[in-house]
Amino acid sequence: MFLKLIKTGFALGVIVLFLILVWLAVGLNPPQKLPSERVFFDVEKGMGISAVARALKEKGLIRARFPFVISYHLFFYPQKIKAGEYAFSSPLRAKDILDMLIKGKVYLHAVTIPEGLTAQEIAPLVFPLLSDGEDGYRAAFQNTEAISSLDQEAKNLEGYLFPETYSFPKGISSKEAAETMVAEFMSVFDETQQSRARALRMTVRKIVILASLIEKETSVPEEKRLVSAVFHNRLRSGMKLDCDPSIIYVLKQEGRYEGRLRKKDMSYDSPYNTYLHAGLPPGPICNPGKEALEAALYPAPENYFYFVSKNDGSHHFSRTFAEHQNAVGMYQKNNRRRKDGDGSPGEPSP
Repeated sequence: MFLKLIKTGFALGVIVLFLILVWLAVGLNPPQKLPSERVFFDVEKGMGISAVARALKEKGLIRARFPFVISYHLFFYPQKIKAGEYAFSSPLRAKDILDMLIKGKVYLHAVTIPEGLTAQEIAPLVFPLLSDGEDGYRAAFQNTEAISSLDQEAKNLEGYLFPETYSFPKGISSKEAAETMVAEFMSVFDETQQSRARALRMTVRKIVILASLIEKETSVPEEKRLVSAVFHNRLRSGMKLDCDPSIIYVLKQEGRYEGRLRKKDMSYDSPYNTYLHAGLPPGPICNPGKEALEAALYPAPENYFYFVSKNDGSHHFSRTFAEHQNAVGMYQKNNRRRKDGDGSPGEPSP
């Protein structure tokens, strides 16, 4: 009799277990069709499994809450669910959802930082993802600890926010985003590049400043080393750089830029005015890319001292002022207004 009771109890236990497994299987199956091809789902900090299950049910990502919660306790507890933004798409199983939430496989947004933007211009590209917004970004930009080993004179990160396509999660802090961009700069400007800067008797900071001028003067890759040659030649000879973008930079920073350079702007009293002050400006005027940095380190072996825009994105380079004047007369005859990037060292605009 006792043995019979044991067998009966065992059989009932197996049946109950089977029914529970069936119930779990049905409950854990995903909806027949997701609301859209990709569904974004936010897990806020401090959310427990019950709250997450409720939100998933409301989003139409799971059929039932309780099987999901039980599955978590059976297979994943005591691991914690990670906060963040997730993206789910078909085919989708509840176990896959739990696996992503436990491992923190958050969705990464591609953020492309083009060459030649200032930190102020980069801000709107990353703002939607930042957890600490504008104030956090401003504080991170002013924090130069990440570049202190390369540039002890830097007052901010201008010039070191390397242009690249990054994968950032929603909710990233400004400090993390800035450090990622700076780390990319440091991986590009490695010991080989630093050694080359020393060979030129220039600091990393001076190379970055020079590269930022080159970046803003031309968007034509083949011209970057030629523009670099002009600036290197002028620096060696003591000539002023006469770089329009450096003036435009400070005018924009101070809210004075009117869309084009005017004659009065050429006499604007600022250390960034390279028509008034010889040598490099006090800081980078944008965040240069790899080609501009390499051009600053390896100028073309040319004896050019001048260049002028051809009004098609390219420039004419000259060795003498007389040749330069002829080029200005040829290319600027019908275009006397100077715009961002259309600089011609040695020839102030009218």
